Amino acid sequence: MSKRLLNLAQLSAVGLTGYLLGHNSNHHCKENDSISLATSSRILKCLPGLPVFGTVSAAVPYTEGGNSKDRISEIMKYGFPGLDNVRSYDDFVLSYDRRTRVPHWVFEHLTKDHIKKNDAVDRSKCDFKPDDSIHIFFRSQNSDYKGSGFDRGHMAAAGNHRLAQRHVEQTFYLTNMAPQVGQGFNRDAWNRLEKHVRKLTKVYENVFCCTGPLYLPRKESDGKSYVKYQVIGANTVAVPTHFFKVVVGESPDGTLHMESYVMPNQRIPDETPVSSFMVPPETVERAAGLLFFDKIHRSKLTTINGRKV
Repeated sequence: MSKRLLNLAQLSAVGLTGYLLGHNSNHHCKENDSISLATSSRILKCLPGLPVFGTVSAAVPYTEGGNSKDRISEIMKYGFPGLDNVRSYDDFVLSYDRRTRVPHWVFEHLTKDHIKKNDAVDRSKCDFKPDDSIHIFFRSQNSDYKGSGFDRGHMAAAGNHRLAQRHVEQTFYLTNMAPQVGQGFNRDAWNRLEKHVRKLTKVYENVFCCTGPLYLPRKESDGKSYVKYQVIGANTVAVPTHFFKVVVGESPDGTLHMESYVMPNQRIPDETPVSSFMVPPETVERAAGLLFFDKIHRSKLTTINGRKV
């Protein structure tokens, strides 16, 4: 009996300690404070001792029940690759890597209307700028890229967001950028891949695109493999060794078609076809540590990289 009482006392002490720690860690929360999840109609109340390991934040004002929520749900229709520091913008969603100062992944949903010419949208009026919703410790700055020899490479392409000026402007947040080799890659091979994805809207009613960086190992002269990448600027922004795109096209008849690409972050000859960078989606998932379109079982896909499943 005394042993049971002792165990009960120990459990009570642990519970009380957890409550007090949670209460102190959340002392800044008021009774009516809440966190809105853009992908759910639920509200998480500010409760003592509630651990939140991933964050979902709106980089722009988010209104419960408004169009923003509906748009984000549409973009992420087939699942989130991860929930680490997710930022929701008006027309795309990304997960930000605070350690590397570049995105983990960026998700877009494209239709013909999103990419067609719009005289009300002027890219030349857009400026690259830090995202103030990111803690200052973890932001990249324009000064990090200056003189580095790398372009500020869009993950969500500006040309994919022509419905409104505000949409294209948001693609210029540095949270949406990663250092890319300019001539021969960002301005050429990568640009051709972005154009290819836009052309898919002529074939499919809806195109869902996930883009991000990779840091792949390479065998050195000692015979061992290492993951090595350059960093630039005072904020040590990581330069990815490769980039990926995983795309799902949704036909009017409901059939689904997947394409996945990996490109090295280096000069690529102009004559190299985009199709030469196709890889099995499982290869990208293993390398990125992410699961893409996890709400779609692979057996439900009609084709992967142009081949019947």
